[in-house]
Amino acid sequence: MSSENEKPGGGAEGGGAEQLALIRETVRKAKVPKAKPRTWRGAALAKALPVARVVVDKGGVHLDRSFDYAVPEELDADAQPGVRVRVRFGAGARQVRDGRREGGGLIDGFVVERLAESDYSGPLAALASVVSPERVLSPELLALARAVADRYAGSLADVLQLAVPPRNARAESKPSPEPPGPPPPPDAGTWVRYGNGDAFLRALTSGGAPRAVWTALPGPSWAEEIARAVAATLAGGRGALVVVPDGRSAGRVDAALTALLGEGRHALLTAESGPEKRYRQWLAVRRGSVRAVVGTRAAMFAPVEKLGLVVVWEDGDSSHSDDHAPFPHVREVLELRATHDKCAFLLGSTSCTVEAAQLVESGWAAPLVADRATVRSAAPLVRTVGDGELARDEAARAARLPSLAWQAVRDGLKSGPVLVQVPRRGYVPRLSCERCRTPARCRHCAGPLEAPDERDLRCGWCGRGEPEWRCAECGGVRLRARVVGARRTAEELGRAFPAVPVRTSGRDHVLDSVPGRPALVVSTPGAEPVAEGGYAAALLLDGWAMLGRPDLRAGEEALRRWINAASLVRGQDEGGTVVVVAEPTLRPVQALVRWDPVGHALRELAERAELGFPPVSRMAEVTGRAEAVETFLTSVRLPPDAQILGPVLMRPSEPGRARRPGDPPVGETWERALLRVPPGSGAALATALKTAQAGRLARGGGDPVRIRVDPPDIG
Repeated sequence: MSSENEKPGGGAEGGGAEQLALIRETVRKAKVPKAKPRTWRGAALAKALPVARVVVDKGGVHLDRSFDYAVPEELDADAQPGVRVRVRFGAGARQVRDGRREGGGLIDGFVVERLAESDYSGPLAALASVVSPERVLSPELLALARAVADRYAGSLADVLQLAVPPRNARAESKPSPEPPGPPPPPDAGTWVRYGNGDAFLRALTSGGAPRAVWTALPGPSWAEEIARAVAATLAGGRGALVVVPDGRSAGRVDAALTALLGEGRHALLTAESGPEKRYRQWLAVRRGSVRAVVGTRAAMFAPVEKLGLVVVWEDGDSSHSDDHAPFPHVREVLELRATHDKCAFLLGSTSCTVEAAQLVESGWAAPLVADRATVRSAAPLVRTVGDGELARDEAARAARLPSLAWQAVRDGLKSGPVLVQVPRRGYVPRLSCERCRTPARCRHCAGPLEAPDERDLRCGWCGRGEPEWRCAECGGVRLRARVVGARRTAEELGRAFPAVPVRTSGRDHVLDSVPGRPALVVSTPGAEPVAEGGYAAALLLDGWAMLGRPDLRAGEEALRRWINAASLVRGQDEGGTVVVVAEPTLRPVQALVRWDPVGHALRELAERAELGFPPVSRMAEVTGRAEAVETFLTSVRLPPDAQILGPVLMRPSEPGRARRPGDPPVGETWERALLRVPPGSGAALATALKTAQAGRLARGGGDPVRIRVDPPDIG
């Protein structure tokens, strides 16, 4: 080429152009392998098992089935059951070339089976690619996801989105460590305080499958007790799974397991871990490197090898109910796992839900409780202040806190911190007439009036100001706070005890722990920090606000919140005192005084059985626009013993406020219908709802209709 450049008339620029043209022509003629198209025309099929059955990532219930694809020879080795793949979907029967279906959009999926031939008589599209050869979907996880989808009238694809975390290539490329050997069996520790606690641990170690509803004693020992149950299961050569409601609880169990077993024997699966670390931990579980898992809601699907124990802590917490379709609940999923895997089951809480009581009443699980003497010693002294005492108490009328509460605070601050539980966050969330207690509402839209940060009154719905409010019932002009929030309570207590530090814990800033020094800790329910050595006293304010919620679970939920807070207080033998501001004659208040959550749950269960309420009956919720709900109810073929309650108008969403999952969009009017069936017809109800929804979507749908089986909040 250099000699050509030296020819007459062949300058450097001209020679360079000729060289580039020659290179281009050479590249065009050369048979260099090109990037393969996403579907291959005439590609050779795999010689053995040339068909892959794939679950595609399409969540509609009308597409809740698997689809067959041809396996190209080049993907034969990697396209094994359980791997992620990319496939073409939605091409239609017309897009067929050389006997193969082509076109359609690329979507994700999982290979669930390899077959010698397909049941489908038409042409098959080929797998587009194998995303990763990592087998993330085991047969056991697939069977569990199918059972959950059927129970909740949902699709398998939706459940798999909850069960299998998104892929992280960096985490997947790193090998997992070798699994450690079984640890030695732990000693019983504080499990000896429960009647059959020691026997429960021995059964776990020996490979048994006991099922227990555990009413934990107050105090911080519950995390260590869960850790010992996990250690006993590992000692028997099996795996364990623990699901807790939040990251703080997961951190406590994580610390207890690390202290008992050391590092590397368990995985922590929480959202706080981040996508890469969480996926790396999940892969270690899937590969069998780790056989113990502690995590929040999504961990209920963790693919633990040789599963021997499933644990759910605080099953009454709303965090255990998933907000994504098909809305499974941790307790129900772990019950399915215990049944399918024939493993042990432990449902624990310091309180007791009606569902937990039903498990014991039905004989499916056995109670695991301490005797009354042990309970009385561990629980604090509980005292009550009712409306009658508040009316006669000058201090209560002036400062909202009764004299008994002030005295408990003063005495408690002599020896340690004092906890104050306030039902809601904010300054003054809701206002009412001081004279007749009628809620203060807007004259224009009837929305609730509020005074954020002590500014002028305004409507919480339409935002209009209300400078000259007057009660429509009695003509009063003075307002009182129906529920005074944590910030306002902290200010009041700070003025009353100026030498004592005041700390707040709520949604904006949640404290995990506080020192054992004298201090006032004002918290919303569920955000109470743990105090070193326990709180000296606790005040549970505005109990009527928690009990007065228009919900079937109001009493159960109030008792659970109270017991959780009171469990952080020192025992009665150490002088711990709890003051609850609520009517003493109410059943949840009496259960708190006696520290008898199981008795309260059993009485609630008996009443619900008489009235046909969940969990004795099975119930489903159908919501949407009025026309859509009516059309759906007309088309669904319900079981003969089903009842339709409603439909009724749903409460409209308030502008400017966060919408809960399932709430109607702002400005739209939705209706809700409840479908109820007796025991034994729950599966038939779920099948009927799923069939009707699938037919509706296949025909084009129309306005959306939302279905939720066993809704946690039915009003």
